[in-house]
Amino acid sequence: MIRTAGEHGLLVETGSLEASHRLDAALRAERPEEVVEIVPGPETVLVVAPGADRERLRARLSSLADQVRAGAGMTDGPVVTIPVVYDGADLESVALLAGLPVEEVIARHSGRELVVGWLGFAPGFAYLTGLDPVLHMPRLDTPRTSVPAGSVAVAGPYSAVYPTASPGGWRLLGRTSTPVWDVSADPPSLFRPGMRVRFEPA
Repeated sequence: MIRTAGEHGLLVETGSLEASHRLDAALRAERPEEVVEIVPGPETVLVVAPGADRERLRARLSSLADQVRAGAGMTDGPVVTIPVVYDGADLESVALLAGLPVEEVIARHSGRELVVGWLGFAPGFAYLTGLDPVLHMPRLDTPRTSVPAGSVAVAGPYSAVYPTASPGGWRLLGRTSTPVWDVSADPPSLFRPGMRVRFEPA
């Protein structure tokens, strides 16, 4: 289903994160001329196109969505490796909650590829999906007033790297010196939806 979203947007309901990633990739490969912003979500893709012929754009999005459903243009995203110093303030408490030794928490966090689901909360903050279920953790009861940039954390079924210093209630496993948000870069975010991410003990 494609819904109107505000004055300039159309929201495509994809039904799954994988379909959102495929539609996002297809739109970026063949971006309609009037489209200025593409925002994939867990089960949607928002397309912002001021001044566009909305019905023509709707038809184009419908055609692309049909291709995505048919599996056309399916490709694996790139892989980025993030080195992590596993010395986070919550590492031991995560191990306790998981019923594992600290070394096993590190091994499980770094032992599989994650996928960038979508970006939100703050510029460059990527929700990484595919976390080992044993490491699914509740957020802190009381969020920290400031989490340092580069902090590597888990909360619920996700992992993340804090792109800048900000308040946060995720559980901190460690830190990385790899910048994931740089306003002078193009694009400013290291992470993009569909990208595969592997953490590596530094």
